[in-house]
Amino acid sequence: MATRHLYVAAYDISAPRRLRAAHQVLKAYATGGQKSVFECFLTEAERATLLAEISEVIERGEDSFLLVRLDPRSRVRTLGIAVPPEDTPFFYFG
Repeated sequence: MATRHLYVAAYDISAPRRLRAAHQVLKAYATGGQKSVFECFLTEAERATLLAEISEVIERGEDSFLLVRLDPRSRVRTLGIAVPPEDTPFFYFG
């Protein structure tokens, strides 16, 4: 089984149609998140596919997309009603 790493994906997209499309792409990979920031546990293959899919959606001169791999040695801190990210034993794509 391929190793998964925790990433934070965020976007800022100016056009409503591209915004909806980017949201749909990220929802397919996310295990948590809100609005335009998502937590994603990804293999290297999934990471490459996500980047390819989001590249088809964004307009490089107007939009921004950020994918940051979090250091697994770092402790995750949450505030308020936030739930710490968790890599579940199964993941439904649909």
